Amino acid sequence: MTSYPKTFSHIGISVPDLDKAVSFYENVMGWYTIMKPTEVTEESESAIAKMCIDVFGTGWGSFRIAHLSTGDKIGIEMFEFKNNEKPAEFDYWKTGTFHFCVQDPNIEDLVAKIIAHGGKQRMPIREYYPGDKPFKMVYVEDPFGVIFEIYTHSYELTYSQGAY
Repeated sequence: MTSYPKTFSHIGISVPDLDKAVSFYENVMGWYTIMKPTEVTEESESAIAKMCIDVFGTGWGSFRIAHLSTGDKIGIEMFEFKNNEKPAEFDYWKTGTFHFCVQDPNIEDLVAKIIAHGGKQRMPIREYYPGDKPFKMVYVEDPFGVIFEIYTHSYELTYSQGAY
């Protein structure tokens, strides 16, 4: 069996207010909505409800979902659950996904736009190769506490020479 690199399809994000999250990511990131906010109800007939019972178990009742897409065709699946809770702490050491990363050569303007739309900058913008290459990065949060990173250059370019 041949091994080959798989492509990335999408990431799922849980948010407390789906409409505001869709608006934020459309206006700040330029992502486009491919499926408007829709309610999914727990039942045993539709394919989506059956899949959700498989994943969430029973008793979730209903939730809202929307699908967005990035400029490079990566899907962003957003969920609004009725019992949504923001984690009390940022537990970076715990197993699981703790961020995603987007790329924009104009990192300063994107950070300013994120802040202007209610997000936060978690750290100063830093250079990977100070004085040598113009590769920069920063961690930010959307208005709902979802942490993500911004790179000025592609992942492969940033790490191909070893950043550490």
